[in-house]
Amino acid sequence: MIFAIRGILISSSIFVFLYCLLSVAVCKLWRRVWFCGEPHQQRRCADLLFAVRMLPFTVASAVTFILAVPSFLLLEPRAGSEAIGPMPSILGVCGLVLQIWGIRNAAIAWMRASRMLGRWSLEATFISSSPIRPQKSVSVLRTSGDVPPLIAAGIFRPTVWLSRAAEFVLNDRELQSALRHEAVHVQKRDNLRKLIMRLVAFPGMNGLERAWRERTEMAADDAAVSSASEALDLAAAVIKLSRLASLQPPGEVTMALVHSPAESVNARVERLMAWKEQHNASSGYSLQYKLCAAAIAVTTLAVTYNYLLVRMHAVTEWLVR
Repeated sequence: MIFAIRGILISSSIFVFLYCLLSVAVCKLWRRVWFCGEPHQQRRCADLLFAVRMLPFTVASAVTFILAVPSFLLLEPRAGSEAIGPMPSILGVCGLVLQIWGIRNAAIAWMRASRMLGRWSLEATFISSSPIRPQKSVSVLRTSGDVPPLIAAGIFRPTVWLSRAAEFVLNDRELQSALRHEAVHVQKRDNLRKLIMRLVAFPGMNGLERAWRERTEMAADDAAVSSASEALDLAAAVIKLSRLASLQPPGEVTMALVHSPAESVNARVERLMAWKEQHNASSGYSLQYKLCAAAIAVTTLAVTYNYLLVRMHAVTEWLVR
């Protein structure tokens, strides 16, 4: 029992130390990554910002479960009577509190979104399906009452919700462009990404998350249009729906067509009005490069794994003292 408690506290200490250290570094340095990514495709820039946001949690979890836990289980004597020092106890408790806080934030956001969808569905009627892939589509529901004009909501089975007011002010071309925009959010599972960011919440990350949301909206704009006329239709839809005020703000894990500050909406409209074909040009990294990088990382870890376990055990021994 003591051995298990010691292992949990030490592993949690390693996690919280790395997570907080990397999170502070990300808070200080993420703008440099953002500025470097601005000239590139908006989807690539949004994905880069999301990767930077998830970097502290990913690295801390990987080091904890791939190195810290195995090194403790394999190299720590089970019959030892070594006492647990104050440092791992404090860090371990902080790590557990941090994880519980993240789970609480995600659970609250999910429950609020579920209650919101429950209220909307009382007066909802099915309109159509908007395609997101050749063999998959997303349901579009019309609802009355106080709802955002056009919004993608839901985590694992997302749907697009359209208010009667939005349907009234948009013409057919504008409505189709707006629906394609929301379908892109569904395809990219942006609501799930927002929920994950609530799970790994950390003070000081609001600026990075706001920048990710803005780039995600611009990326969805680019993916939703394929010609200058479609871009103008979407710009008109954004302008019209920005004038429809809703007393109920969008939920934390939803993606509304218009929910950003006015300056962000203006920037989107200006981009759409100055639309050029190269906006949609693909500039992402190919699958071969990603597989090659993954293979190199796995090979390097396999070759150095025993050495890394020994070094990690030395670090945990130092931490206990």
